[in-house]
Amino acid sequence: MFKNSLIKGVFLVGLGASSYGILATFVKIAYKEGYTTAEVSTSQFILGIIGLLLINGFQKITSKKKIPKTSKKEILKLMIAGTSMGFTSIFYYLSVHYIPVSIGIVLLMQTVWMAVALEAILLKKVPTLQKTFSVFIVLLGTFFATNLLDNNFQIDWRGILFGLLAAASFTTTMFTANSIVTTISTVQRSLYMLIGGALIVLTFAFFYQNTPYNFDIFLKWGLLLSFFGTIIPPLLMNAGFPLTGIGLGSIVSSIELPVSVFMAYILLNEKVSIVQWLGIILILFAVVLINRNKKN
Repeated sequence: MFKNSLIKGVFLVGLGASSYGILATFVKIAYKEGYTTAEVSTSQFILGIIGLLLINGFQKITSKKKIPKTSKKEILKLMIAGTSMGFTSIFYYLSVHYIPVSIGIVLLMQTVWMAVALEAILLKKVPTLQKTFSVFIVLLGTFFATNLLDNNFQIDWRGILFGLLAAASFTTTMFTANSIVTTISTVQRSLYMLIGGALIVLTFAFFYQNTPYNFDIFLKWGLLLSFFGTIIPPLLMNAGFPLTGIGLGSIVSSIELPVSVFMAYILLNEKVSIVQWLGIILILFAVVLINRNKKN
């Protein structure tokens, strides 16, 4: 029974992480068709909210259990926590506008060492030797994976900056998502956090969009982005993590990195050298190492 539950958890977390992994490739294709970062991000969040509202309504109708009511204070907390989701999407999508997806996802994975640093600051806890070594491996892997050894390879500094900002925002999301108002359903929490993220995205679009808004994005790419980015992953990963535990779940969720690189290679024809794949393997190894001793 335990084995079956564990396999189910691994499948759910892996599928959710893989969904995240294909997002940047879709965004890159949308850019080639003339859509802007503001159009891509707003369509994703708006349609995501509509989708979660429908799921939440369906859950209320069909659930036999009494669904806990959420206070205004709890909703506000979740919305504030969700603003980091909006910042993550904006920074990440801006990043892949300037640099290849295969490098953008590597920068997003800097959450591994950022989480260690944030944990040390908030909990005033000195990182263990194992975590420190893992951080070193991540940085070494990043050096290889971003192709810095190739003298002929030029990379836009704006893409690097936005990629690191996306990683910082995502690190914040991971900390807040697992600690704020955990007494209500996953769908409710995801919905309120998404609304908070949408406020950031809409504010960004208001100031950033300097051309007429192309509403075709909602049917062309918005449906795909909202489905794979704001509806499916939170539901699958929140359902899978209790079955796998944080340690194994974190390891499985790192599949987002190779999936994203592979999708960029297949659909965008991005070249990924052997040295870059070596860097990616090192980062994945660091994720496994840093979570090796965590218990369910």
